[in-house]
Amino acid sequence: MSLSDPAMPATDAEPLPAAAAESEPEKKGTDWWAEIRGIFWLVVAVVAFHSLVAKPFYIPSESMMPGLLKGDRLVVSKYPYGWSWISPSFHIFPHFSGRLFGRMPERGDVVIVTPPGETSDYIKRVIGLPGDTVRMVGGRLYLNNQPVKREARGESLIPVDPNVPCDALHDPYGDHRARGPGGRLYCRLPVFRETLPGGRSYDTIDEAASMEDNYGPVTVPAGQVFLMGDNRDNSADSRVGREAKGLGGPVPWENIGGRAEFITFSYDGSSTWLNPLSWVTALRGGRAGTSLRPHEAH
Repeated sequence: MSLSDPAMPATDAEPLPAAAAESEPEKKGTDWWAEIRGIFWLVVAVVAFHSLVAKPFYIPSESMMPGLLKGDRLVVSKYPYGWSWISPSFHIFPHFSGRLFGRMPERGDVVIVTPPGETSDYIKRVIGLPGDTVRMVGGRLYLNNQPVKREARGESLIPVDPNVPCDALHDPYGDHRARGPGGRLYCRLPVFRETLPGGRSYDTIDEAASMEDNYGPVTVPAGQVFLMGDNRDNSADSRVGREAKGLGGPVPWENIGGRAEFITFSYDGSSTWLNPLSWVTALRGGRAGTSLRPHEAH
């Protein structure tokens, strides 16, 4: 009789079956075609928005002082007047007259315009519409043989910086710098408030007698607008010939690229690419969000 327990097998216990190994996901390479398509449609969306809705704009000169300073960055809306051949960001379409869903600007609007035969944009204010007669006499603006209301507003007090040097080297009418609060240098220029028919008003600068102080009369043809800078003695606008880089008279309304809306931020010109800290210290305070629409009479 065996003393071994029949319930206990004499053979060694077989090892338990190993758990099934989890299957590893199959590694796939980068779908470069999908990436390229995504980038392509992103670029298309950006260009479409830039061309049809709004785009940024940089103020390169002093021609729209005192409201706009060199170094201001602003938003220009593309749709208020409809679209023309000038609307696309790269001006790639053939020139055609008129505008799609077009509407004339209002007197007093600040607009960007591409002079005939050029590709660069200017920024000016709409003064005359089709049928208007525009004239300047001794620095005074006349519309349809009536003097535009003009009120002296004292002097500007714009801080001097690399973008607004306000000295005789950069201003043909002399050095206009003066000490202000805290001993800081300011640009002091005579300011005049103009009020157009209909009650829209804005500030202008009139430094001294200039060739552009006497102009016209000129009647604005159909489908065109007459544009002027707010810095009346330092603006290459409709009063200035093409040989002097001006607009050479009224310009076709299809050459208007959009309406200036508001300032986003402003640089004083002291920043350098090699010093990222200067990108912050060069920001002008108090200019972001400033509306560029003319004041409306109430």
